Amino acid sequence: MTATLRRRVTGAGLALAAAVVFSTTAASGQSPSASGVVKRTADGRPDLAGIWQALTPSAFDIEPHHASEGVPASQGIVVGGTIPYQPDALTVRKENFQQRATRDTEANCYLPGVPRLMYMPFPFQIVQTPELVLTIHEYARAIRHIHTDGTRHPHGPIEWWLGDSRGRWEGDTLVVDTVHFTNQTWLDRSGNFHSEALHVVERFTPDGPDHINYHATLDDPKVFTRPWDIETVLYRRKEKNVQLLEFNCYGFQHEALYP
Repeated sequence: MTATLRRRVTGAGLALAAAVVFSTTAASGQSPSASGVVKRTADGRPDLAGIWQALTPSAFDIEPHHASEGVPASQGIVVGGTIPYQPDALTVRKENFQQRATRDTEANCYLPGVPRLMYMPFPFQIVQTPELVLTIHEYARAIRHIHTDGTRHPHGPIEWWLGDSRGRWEGDTLVVDTVHFTNQTWLDRSGNFHSEALHVVERFTPDGPDHINYHATLDDPKVFTRPWDIETVLYRRKEKNVQLLEFNCYGFQHEALYP
């Protein structure tokens, strides 16, 4: 067999192998990505169902920071490193930090808001249907409803702890638009905050079967000089029989008040 013929045979074999892999993947309702196979639902969307968790200490401070007492160091999740505060808002942020033990609503077991709920140090479960995506959180039994049925936000203003979320698919990315917030929630434990005018656009993009690239753009003309972004990764929990447990902080507070 000549060298030219061998190259042709080898090339044909590789093409056939690639075709077999592709056809097998498609037949199983899955598709390849940069990091592996992405499972799909019956309607062809990426299947995000499962238990996930953000493995980042950014719940303490989403900006890069050094370690301090009780706070691990972190590279942060703010794209560019710094939140673009307006001057007056930066003053409020500094005051929040000084009084964080009492001002932070998470310290009083209120719902932490969006996007903070997504990168807190607790697992959460995604349940997905064609018209609704639920995120069910271990923290305080929080449940977030993301409507993917094409409906629009209700007329406001409305002040909800987790806002009102409407999702749509752009290719393999779930894009979630959330408005109607309360101004009482923060973005972390260090005093980073927003007003009721906050507008959040999140993007959930699967990267293989066990990772979701999470990106959110935050816009609040009352607090920030421009829209800005955060990025992190959500990891699938794969331990045997993994399940959400209970972190009912209301009960802990009750025990502290009424021992």
